[in-house]
Amino acid sequence: MRLILLLFSALLSSLARADVVLAGLFQDHVVLQRGRPVPVWGRAEPGERITVKFEQQTATTTVPADGHWIVYLEPLEARREPTELIVSGSNTITVADVVVGEVWLCSGQSNMAFTVSEANRAREEMASARFPLIREFKVPPVVAAEPQETVGGEWKAATPESVGRFTAVGYFFARDLHRKLGVPIGLINSSRGATPVEAWMSPAALASDPAFGAVATRWQAILSEYPAKKSEYDLALAAWTAEAEAAKAAIRPFTKRKPMPPEGPGHAHTPSGLFNGMINPLLPFSIRGAIWYQGEGNAVRAVEYHPLFASMITHWRAHFGQGDFPFYWVQLANFKTADPNSGTWPLLREAQSRTLSLPETGQVVSIDIGNPDDIHPTNKQEVARRLALIAKAKVYGIAGDFSGPIFAEAVREKAALRVYFEHAGTGLTARDKPLQSFEVAGEDRIFRPAVAAIDGDTLLVSAPDVRVPVAVRYAWRNSPAANLFNGAGLPASPFRSDDW
Repeated sequence: MRLILLLFSALLSSLARADVVLAGLFQDHVVLQRGRPVPVWGRAEPGERITVKFEQQTATTTVPADGHWIVYLEPLEARREPTELIVSGSNTITVADVVVGEVWLCSGQSNMAFTVSEANRAREEMASARFPLIREFKVPPVVAAEPQETVGGEWKAATPESVGRFTAVGYFFARDLHRKLGVPIGLINSSRGATPVEAWMSPAALASDPAFGAVATRWQAILSEYPAKKSEYDLALAAWTAEAEAAKAAIRPFTKRKPMPPEGPGHAHTPSGLFNGMINPLLPFSIRGAIWYQGEGNAVRAVEYHPLFASMITHWRAHFGQGDFPFYWVQLANFKTADPNSGTWPLLREAQSRTLSLPETGQVVSIDIGNPDDIHPTNKQEVARRLALIAKAKVYGIAGDFSGPIFAEAVREKAALRVYFEHAGTGLTARDKPLQSFEVAGEDRIFRPAVAAIDGDTLLVSAPDVRVPVAVRYAWRNSPAANLFNGAGLPASPFRSDDW
């Protein structure tokens, strides 16, 4: 009887023990980062011995009291042929079809979420997508009040059947790198449309500067107004639904727009909500770098953007624990906002450019390839090509121009301003027509249309009714005609020499 009781007790104990669980990114078809330590982590019963095997490496650890374990594989060589990652403890997990190459995090709002199926030449792009070594992990859209540990999703290879749902910017970026480097490319697509930068900032980032308290104050005001606005929304939705059903019954057109729910608890604008739900579960997966396409959601408060964006980047790097990994973004394209003279988009672009002061950063200028009538331009191929130019030059040591002209200074010469640039390349060029969208101002601070003449790698800018110019601006509008390029065919970033 005693033996039976002991055996029964042991059986109950074994049943109660928690199985080893791997972090959500470690699934079949995963791409691991080459050339740097690879953390592998998960959960298990405290005290359990965990063994991780990959290629010729074996790493072991004992699960601490909190149940969270982690091991680090030594830096790996690129591997195109699939192999297995085996994790064992009380149970064994085998992750199949694992390759090793370059992993890039793709994040931001709708222009990063924008899919291949929506891009230029979508049908041809999807039909030709036969790249089993380009793989995407799509992070599900989750808003969370607290940092989350788990993430859903799965790795998918780029095929004609799957690639239409990939991030377009990410896929075209990966394809460019894959063709040049010949190694697997993994994309972690953590993006969500219509979201502000503060939703992607960690709680630590938002707490890092007293000035960021304005974000919390605004959000608390939104939450306090939510019950009343929710009641209004419910009434409006009920009325809209009744009208829609009546129109359907009468077989007549119905074009009235459906009411939008108000911001409130669980909304994607929640400060830190997307970091908690869509970035924190990825930590500390080994990556090469990040590409980012966002800013439209902050244009109405452009003056806040630079410190928020810089803090987000700095804290993402700290949370991933991999040093100052490369972080490249897309500057806002040309777009006719409701008020084309509001000046908010130029200020947001300027805030993005100021963030280049952080190390290992880069910016794609897209002022020439937007759609003035659509906030979601479809030429994602060129955006991705320009991102890849930066990565190839800065990360992979492939020589080539990667930036258009960047304003350096303006010096007065009689009745003109001579404008100097960095990255002028082999000289400045005007595309298709004489240079557009230049303005100068005198001491009165009133900007007037100006004429710009190319002089090698500088410009002479003047206006007949400004005898003593003191400041110059270029493309300082929401949707300007911008046609200043360098010899490499890359556009100049909009700029101003004043700080008025």
